[in-house]
Amino acid sequence: MIQSHILIIMCYWRRVHNFYKGCGHTINLPDEEIKCDLRNCKFSPKHPPTCMPPQCSTMCWQYRQYPQQYGPHIDKKCPKCSGCP
Repeated sequence: MIQSHILIIMCYWRRVHNFYKGCGHTINLPDEEIKCDLRNCKFSPKHPPTCMPPQCSTMCWQYRQYPQQYGPHIDKKCPKCSGCP
């Protein structure tokens, strides 16, 4: 029996925390909003402007997914420390 799984990805925030191994500092980048292509997500560019409450409140996603946390470890000093003598 073959089962198909549908992964629904709604709009979400991506949070990037760069960790610099050379000095041990962490730099948080500005949060980036990642948009989905779902018509039933109120944050999506595909959401119709004519979709309004009360129908929108019951038929469409009213929240974003949990933020994606991304923390790359970079093999050098942070920009501030790499400029130091």
